Amino acid sequence: MVTPLQVDPTVLAEGINLMWVLVVSFLIFFMHAGFAMLEAGQVRSKNVANQLTKNLLTWSVGVTVFFLIGAGVSSLVGGSGFSPAFAAESANDWVSWLFGAVFAMTAATIVSGAVAGRAKLRAYVGYTFLLAAVIYPVVTGLTWAGELIAINGVVFQDFAGGMIVHGMGGVAGLTAAWVLGPRMDRYNEDGTVNVIPGHSLTFAVLGTLILAFGWYGFNVGTAATVFAVEDGALVLGAFETVGRVAMTTTIAMACGAIGAGTVSLLKTGKVDTLYVANGLLAGLVGITAIPDTTTWWGAFVVGGLAGAQLPIVFEFVEKRLKIDDVCAVFPVHGSAGILGTLLFPFVATSAALEGTTVLEAFAVQVLGVGVIGLWTVVATAAVFGALKLAGQARVTPEHERDGLDVSEHGVDTYPEFGQPDVATDGGNDVVRTDGGVAESEIKMVMAMIRPDRLGEVKQQLAEAGAPSLTVTNVSGRGSQPAKKGQWRGEEYTVDLHQKVKLECVVADVPVEDVVEAIREGANTGEPGDGKIFVMPVDDALQVRTGKRGPDAV
Repeated sequence: MVTPLQVDPTVLAEGINLMWVLVVSFLIFFMHAGFAMLEAGQVRSKNVANQLTKNLLTWSVGVTVFFLIGAGVSSLVGGSGFSPAFAAESANDWVSWLFGAVFAMTAATIVSGAVAGRAKLRAYVGYTFLLAAVIYPVVTGLTWAGELIAINGVVFQDFAGGMIVHGMGGVAGLTAAWVLGPRMDRYNEDGTVNVIPGHSLTFAVLGTLILAFGWYGFNVGTAATVFAVEDGALVLGAFETVGRVAMTTTIAMACGAIGAGTVSLLKTGKVDTLYVANGLLAGLVGITAIPDTTTWWGAFVVGGLAGAQLPIVFEFVEKRLKIDDVCAVFPVHGSAGILGTLLFPFVATSAALEGTTVLEAFAVQVLGVGVIGLWTVVATAAVFGALKLAGQARVTPEHERDGLDVSEHGVDTYPEFGQPDVATDGGNDVVRTDGGVAESEIKMVMAMIRPDRLGEVKQQLAEAGAPSLTVTNVSGRGSQPAKKGQWRGEEYTVDLHQKVKLECVVADVPVEDVVEAIREGANTGEPGDGKIFVMPVDDALQVRTGKRGPDAV
């Protein structure tokens, strides 16, 4: 005899729903790894550690502030009184808080990409505090918490934060970048633009794909209830929309990459990799406000347009507005989020528009975008404007030249040649001096070689009996032809090539042996292998012993 499982369906539904929310919250949290890689790849190597630190502190500072203050401000604005997360009566309420917190931190971390390379860490952290405590909670209070943006009963639609999270973050980033001003050397005196490429396209693409993976938690996860209970039986809750959400999210993502790549091809004759990556994200942002109501063909339209607008809007921001948006925060998150939110009534299913007209739905979407955008601009400009007046918004020109990794954190993200106690490419355990005899001549052998041949040259010199050398990173030009580069659709000329300068002073080792060792190690057979110079040295002095001449060598 089969006995029915004696389980209260209400308990089962609650347990599964809580587990679902926790899993997608963890998935959204993982998007911070994507933001870290995406932004680190688009900045100079001297600013990578600073960008990574900002991403770490965005989460760490922001999530605690949202717990103590932000969640309460959101409920207050929404009309249910100040109810901070720490005052929750049920532990399950903290699951809901965490779900809201990961959304809040996504909005916060977007801003860091726009102000990269020149914002003081204390200024950025201060803004993150206020964004998590007030700026973002006011937006969610007006929308998700209170549904206060409405016209004649028609409520502003934003399913997963296309405008509330991404549009707001993009507008905030653009405003902050405008207040701070462009990076040094970004614009010439006549207003023309200098391209400043990021240091790693690989990081940028890896970050893009991590974000795309996490986005399924962002959009699909917003269908927060898997089951509901009706008449004592389990039925699907908001989960019934999951199929449509997953489909529209995927299609818009793909079409965003295609749209950006196509416009890039039409503009420059080349499919720019970074535009394709950024376009993929713009497609995701575009659909985020409306994935639960969009038709299948609407996903193609929204994603394609969100990706296509990216190169056009970026060029407008860069060349017309003269705003240095380092990671293309506004065209990826801001304008794409606005576009998708406004397209709601034009691509929605008939069921989603039941009881309203396209014009009414469009009017309330315009109102919502306007209110959120205006509040974000005013609040962000006030915070960064005050910091700027206090001289605390931007690092000094000297620190900006040196890079924020060293000036703000005292670290070198890429110690290519290691510190005194670091062996980067192996070699002898003991490095001896060359030595010499009194009657021998002192010569300096100086060579310019490819950086990637340094290890082979060191090995050849050690085998020749002349392991002592000085190594310097340099750039210059000789017979090696200039190269053309492209960064986010703009072409630039590289006529100063990265080289390594070796200086090797010898006395008793034959100079020809040293020259041949360097040549053998540095030779690839291609233009740009470098040159070797031999020069006489009049004298040498060993600091510790006072020895002079060949004995000092």
